[in-house]
Parts: sequence; structure tokens; C-alpha cells
Amino acid sequence: MQTDHLDGNALAGPLAEIFTADVSAAVSRCATCGLTGPVAALRVYDRAPGLVARCPGCEEVVLRLVRGPDAAWLDLRGAVSLRIPLGGANPGAVATDGGAAGGG
Repeated sequence: MQTDHLDGNALAGPLAEIFTADVSAAVSRCATCGLTGPVAALRVYDRAPGLVARCPGCEEVVLRLVRGPDAAWLDLRGAVSLRIPLGGANPGAVATDGGAAGGG
């Protein structure tokens, strides 16, 4: 097992430039082993041209983030899903009226 990694919080700053929500609090599901957990728990390696985040369960790549001078590339093919909490939304709300959370 590799031990020369940062935790997923290393993605917070770079991803904040792309997303307005705090992505380190998002929950990802690994496409390889199915492990679900916060992005902050991913193992991030920064010795490549960009950031590579690996699953703490199986060590497969979950996401890659590369920044250029005028664009960023985000590769999420190692994640089945990425659930991002939105500010002001009730995280426990369940969609009941055709998709609107907390409707009624």
C-alpha cells in the first residue's frame, strides 16, 4: 500500500475554483469496489501533472484533476456517483413531488 499521499481535503481548494459547493464534503462511490465515503477521505497524490485521488478501500483511481492556464479537466470515471450537498438544502429531505425535495 502506498503511504505517500495527502487526504482528500487537498482537493478542496482546487475544486472550489470549479464548484461553488464544498466538494470535500461530497460523498463519492468507487466504481471498482463500491466503497462510499466523503471526498475528504480519498487518498490524493500530487506528484503527477495534477491531482490523482484514489479510493482508500481498493486504491483504484476515483478522480483526476488537472489545471491549465485557462481551463481545468476533471475526470470522474472512477466514481459511480458524486453526491454534493447544496447550501441551504435539507440533507435529510426526500423528493416527494416529482423531484422537488421537501415538497408538499
